[in-house]
Amino acid sequence: MIQAVTFDFWDTLVADDSDEPRRKALGLPTKAQARLQLLVDEITNYHSQITPEQISAAFAHANDRFRHFWKNEHHTPSVAARLQVVYDFLKIPLTPRFSEIVRQVEDMEVMIPPTFVPGARDVLAELSQHYALGIVSDTIHTSGRGIRTLLESQGVLEYFRAFIFSDEAGASKPKPIVFERAAAELGVPLAQIVHVGDRESNDVDGPFAVGMKAILFTGVVDRGSANTRANAICREFVKLPDVIQQLD
Repeated sequence: MIQAVTFDFWDTLVADDSDEPRRKALGLPTKAQARLQLLVDEITNYHSQITPEQISAAFAHANDRFRHFWKNEHHTPSVAARLQVVYDFLKIPLTPRFSEIVRQVEDMEVMIPPTFVPGARDVLAELSQHYALGIVSDTIHTSGRGIRTLLESQGVLEYFRAFIFSDEAGASKPKPIVFERAAAELGVPLAQIVHVGDRESNDVDGPFAVGMKAILFTGVVDRGSANTRANAICREFVKLPDVIQQLD
């Protein structure tokens, strides 16, 4: 019997990069361009001998290192740790406004937020009446703190009892520990939890490894549902309660 439901955040509860068209409409650069420009402005202000091209190369290296840790070692270095790599690559000390740059990067998706999937608030309200709800999400640029702010802004924070974010847990999906912590915080056995997410390796294989059930969500992007091992597929978020009920 299913007693709890955990959710991925990006491309499950919200459409990742759905903020980019809004940024463009406001005449703003893409997030990637804005992050790099923050570094260029800060570093060249104190090190005029360093070119924007060198900073761009250092930032690309830092992003490659992040992806290695995320995809291969299954943990997500903080924004501060990622940007520190840029300075180390350039062999310079941290500049005075480094902490402010970190905060601006972390808050970029909070200031101009992504769009929640259609029906998210009503569905979460309904599910919370029958199941304990939690979030198990990797954090890339936006921290767990920022994701909580996004959830609160939509009036859905109150529906969740557990929050497992990779920057706070010290591990990312599909490591068993993140799902085990969710079960412990929810007070529900792993076998009685179903996880909902969009990535096979993270949101299906990860839960399966600890005895949970899994639903692959394709309402934002379909990353290979034809070959999924998930217990079920949900193509529209508004239909999620029915999909869970059919599994129960």
